[in-house]
Amino acid sequence: MKQPLAYIHPEAKIAPNVVIDPFVTIDKNVVIGEGTRIGSNATILEGTRIGKNCNIFPGAVIGAIPQDLKFVGEETTVEIGDNTTVREFATINRGTKARGKTVVGNNCLLMAYVHVAHDCIIGNNVILVNSVQVAGEVVINDFAIVGGLSAIHQFVHIGAHVMVSGGSLVSKDIPPYVKAGRDPLSYVGVNSIGLRRRSFTNEQIRDIQDCYRMLFQSKMNNSDALVRIEAELPASKERDEIILFVKNSQRGIIKGYGAAKQEE
Repeated sequence: MKQPLAYIHPEAKIAPNVVIDPFVTIDKNVVIGEGTRIGSNATILEGTRIGKNCNIFPGAVIGAIPQDLKFVGEETTVEIGDNTTVREFATINRGTKARGKTVVGNNCLLMAYVHVAHDCIIGNNVILVNSVQVAGEVVINDFAIVGGLSAIHQFVHIGAHVMVSGGSLVSKDIPPYVKAGRDPLSYVGVNSIGLRRRSFTNEQIRDIQDCYRMLFQSKMNNSDALVRIEAELPASKERDEIILFVKNSQRGIIKGYGAAKQEE
């Protein structure tokens, strides 16, 4: 359904049933999958790959070159999965040689004015609320929800099933399954409501809570807490994911609320 008032580069690969509204610009080296709709005044630039049944709202800009002075024109991409919605005036920049691509997964919702910078990896079922600003090379795992007006520092890693309070400044990694809030940003509990909605059992949630009691409420440092978690808590997918996340954290993880207040 090619709109005569849209500009579509002849080399763009667009599935036959894609809906393109007036005043859209679609550059070369773009691929758009079946059932997707591109709203008026959206701009889809070179290197963009959009999956099936996505909804790109008016004014969004996808595939612009990175806002990174180290970028020298290398061929990179933005890759968006299936069933993802990108709301009004959101911007998603393509990658640099660091990773070669920026990725947004399946079933995501990026609300109005969200910015996703170069080389970010956004998992499946992620929600970024209005005006969330994501710096370069950030990783956000599946089912995370980031509240509106939050700013995420470069290289931060946000774990799966995390809930981040609106207006947060995220400068440390946030391990999986938790809620993060307050100022400075701190651990404020396990995201038990979100986990129950996603069919986690009460036993799984209790095991997660036991891990975080040792990590955030035992007054041990992280290394000692991890040793105790491995020694005293039964092995499970959730326990092992928490341990690996903390061990592999490059920026360090957020602290418990009391510890964070003491460091102000």
